[in-house]
Amino acid sequence: MAFKSSIQISSILLFICFATFTLTTEACHPTDKAALLDFKSLINQDPTKLLKTWNASTDCCIQWEGVACGSDGRVVNLTRPGLFSTDDSIFDTFMNGTISPSLGNLEFLRFLDLSNLKQLVGTIPPTLGKLSHLTDFFLDTNQLEGPIPASFQRLTKLRRMYLSDNLLSGPIPTSMLLQMSSLSELGLFNNRLSGGIPSSIQNLVSLTKIDIHGNQFSRSIPSTIGSLKQLNYVDLSANKISGIIPQSIGELSRLNLLYLFQNKLTGNIPSSFSGLSSLKFCRLEDNKLMGGLPSSIGKMTLQRLVLDNNMLSGELPTSIGNLTNLDTLSLKNNGFTGKIPSSFSNLNVLTLDLSDNKLTGKIPPFKNAFPASSFEGNSGLCGSPLPSCKTA
Repeated sequence: MAFKSSIQISSILLFICFATFTLTTEACHPTDKAALLDFKSLINQDPTKLLKTWNASTDCCIQWEGVACGSDGRVVNLTRPGLFSTDDSIFDTFMNGTISPSLGNLEFLRFLDLSNLKQLVGTIPPTLGKLSHLTDFFLDTNQLEGPIPASFQRLTKLRRMYLSDNLLSGPIPTSMLLQMSSLSELGLFNNRLSGGIPSSIQNLVSLTKIDIHGNQFSRSIPSTIGSLKQLNYVDLSANKISGIIPQSIGELSRLNLLYLFQNKLTGNIPSSFSGLSSLKFCRLEDNKLMGGLPSSIGKMTLQRLVLDNNMLSGELPTSIGNLTNLDTLSLKNNGFTGKIPSSFSNLNVLTLDLSDNKLTGKIPPFKNAFPASSFEGNSGLCGSPLPSCKTA
C-alpha cells in the first residue's frame, strides 16, 4: 500500500538523520548504555551488523549508529530499522531475536524504530509503557506475538504508532485509547487482533489515519467514530465487523479514503454520506449492504467507488452523473434494476463494471467519446469499450 510505503520512506529519512547526528554534550548515561547493551545481547542474528558499533568501551551518544542523545547524555532516539538508506543505496535486512524489557529504562526516549527487522519474535515487553516521552513508535513488519500491552496507556505523548504486520492477538486495550489524545496515526493492520473497536476511540481527537485491516475485529463500528473530525484515512477492511455503517460517519468531512470491504456489514448506505465532502476512494464491496444508493451520492467528489457483491437494489440515481471525477465505478453482483440514467453521459470513467444486476437499456455515450453500447435482459452491463470494462 502507498500508505505503508510512505511510512517506510519516512523511516529511511529519519534513519539518515539519527545515524549521523547527535545533540549530546555529555557522555552516554550508564542506565541508557546498559539498556542498549542488553537489547544487543538478545539479538541472535545480525547479518548486516546493524549493531556492530555498539560496544561497551565506546560512548553510545557519539559512536553508536542509530542512537542519538540530548545535551544531558540521555538517549532520545533509537533507530535500527531493517529498511534503511546510506548515501548511495537502500538496504533491506533483518535481525533475529527478542526485544529486551530493558528498553523501558530509556526514560527520555522520544523516537523508537525497530520496524522491518522481520524476525523480532516474542512479545512486546510491557516495560515499554514506561517510555512516557515517546512520540513515534514503530515495531511493524516483525513476528511479534501476544497482546498489545495495557501499559501503553502511559504513552500519552504518542503521535504515531505502527505495530502492523506482526502476529499480535487479543483486543485493543480500552484504557490505552483513553489516554492518547495526541495520537495522529495508528497502524495495526495484518495481525490477529480481535474483539470490537472500543467506543473509547472517540478520545483520539488528533487521529488522522487509522488502518486496522486484515485482523479479526468483530462487532459494530462505534458511532463515536464521527467525533474524530481530523480523520482523512480509514481502513477497517478484511475483518469480521458487523452491524450498520453509523450515520455519524458522515460527519468526517476531511475523510479522503474509506475502506470497509470484506466485512459483514448490513443495512443501508447512510444518507449522511453526502457529508463526506473530501472522500475520493470508497470501497464497500463484499458485505451484506441493502437498499438503494442515496441520491445524495451525487454531491460527493469520488474518484473510485466499489460496491460489488452486496445486496443493493433499486434504480441507479441520476445524481451519479454529477460524479465527473469518477475514474472507477464497480457495482457488480447486486440487485440494481431499471435503465441506466442518461446522466451517465457526464461520466469519464476508465473502469466500469455493472455486471450481474437486472439493468436494461442502452448506455449513453461517455465524455471520452467511445460509442454507446447496449446489453440484454437480466445479465448486466458493460459500457462502451473502456480501458477496463466487464460484462456478465
